[in-house]
Amino acid sequence: MRTRLTIFYTGFFALALLVLGLGIYIAVKQELERGVERDLRAGTRQVLEIYRSRPPASNLELVLRDGVVSTQVSGKPAATFAIPNLLAQVFAPNGQFLGSSLNMPTAMLPLPPAALELKAGEELDMIQQIDGSEVRSVVTPLVLANEQVVGLLQISRSLEDMHQTMQQLLLILLGGGAIALISTALGVAGLSRTALSPLDQVVSTAQGIVRAEDLGRRVPVLDTQDEIHQLTVTINDLLARMEKLFTTQQRLIADVSHELRTPLAAMHGNLEVLSRGAASDPELLHESLTDMRQETSRLIRLVNDLLLLAQSEDRVAMRREQVELDTLLLEVHRELRSLANGVNLRIGGEDQAVVQGDRDRIKQALLNLGVNALQHTPPNGTVTLSLACHDANAVLTIADTGCGIQPQEQELIFDRFYRADRSRSRHGGGAGLGLAIVKRIVDAHGGQVSVQSEVGVGSIFTLVLPLASATGPTPQAELPLADLKVKAKAV
Repeated sequence: MRTRLTIFYTGFFALALLVLGLGIYIAVKQELERGVERDLRAGTRQVLEIYRSRPPASNLELVLRDGVVSTQVSGKPAATFAIPNLLAQVFAPNGQFLGSSLNMPTAMLPLPPAALELKAGEELDMIQQIDGSEVRSVVTPLVLANEQVVGLLQISRSLEDMHQTMQQLLLILLGGGAIALISTALGVAGLSRTALSPLDQVVSTAQGIVRAEDLGRRVPVLDTQDEIHQLTVTINDLLARMEKLFTTQQRLIADVSHELRTPLAAMHGNLEVLSRGAASDPELLHESLTDMRQETSRLIRLVNDLLLLAQSEDRVAMRREQVELDTLLLEVHRELRSLANGVNLRIGGEDQAVVQGDRDRIKQALLNLGVNALQHTPPNGTVTLSLACHDANAVLTIADTGCGIQPQEQELIFDRFYRADRSRSRHGGGAGLGLAIVKRIVDAHGGQVSVQSEVGVGSIFTLVLPLASATGPTPQAELPLADLKVKAKAV
């Protein structure tokens, strides 16, 4: 990547330098050419002014040519023209050399044939090659008042100094451009090495994680708020999530193995008892079969719970129908009465509420919470099922007067296979999946579940589900603590 960045930026800079250098070269050349033209025009005006300032008799002379007397200009006034880089020459109308400025070289600059055809008001601008050098000339007719051409004025200027200037400029542009390109390549290589060095840390950290299988390592985060910083934070978040998933997977495998080992060991023991002759004893046979039937039922519940959790994590769609929570709460109350075993099970407040969701799943969540409350409530304690409407939500609460939950455990009880101290349960506890299933079901319905508990006082589990008439997602806001405390006191 560093090599590609260096080549790309250097190439882009070279293209920009080429365009800039070409523009400078053309602009300077055009300006020098305009300067030469201005010098030639100024020289022409100065010579014409010399002729106008002198008496006509001294400017003109009569000549006999081919038996005809004609008037032509005198070449002597041109000798007074003195501009160092300009040469002035005067010719007769037929092209005969008449005179020149004093800085004129020994060799006369030729008059182009096309100049002999010039008329009043016309001029000829040309470039000639003389002794390997370019010379630019402007030829202007000298005319009398009657538009008679009496001579030709040629102002010339060598272009050697302009060519030398352009050559020097070209060398400066090429040399400066080469130095700039080399400096740019070295600078970009150094900057890219510095800018991309965090990526090397990312690569080395990732390789270290792969080699050592240590998901606890993190990529050092830079203080600069740039794309590399965002990438580093994202990778660290990804590593944290992978570590959590990997840890969860390991814990799940260990927990599932532990939960399966107990019923399988019990079933294996019963089979051993039967194989040793208990099958012939009706009482032992009945006892063994009963134990095996119970352990088989436990395995079936465990597998079903794991399947439900897997489906919820895979976002398996649940049914969406109108569910009357008040009617559902009465059904849950009737089914839980057979499990009360000395615990006072009653219904508190009951508002009418309708939600959109899977009726069986919501019922399962309520049953899990109810069974959990009954298991952790001593005889003569109270478990209260309540339903209320709060804003656009239906609020279901299951409150008990059990021994409560330690504060450090309240955030963990919804994890899979997590179980608090079994001494608080009169029935030995389940597999630790009931509350995890509750959370998955509530999350799938766009609601939230929470717990408030105080050791020695009891616990309140709260399910918040959006009403069927509510639009949009349910805000994840907790209910006022005052309301829950009032309900806890009522229980």
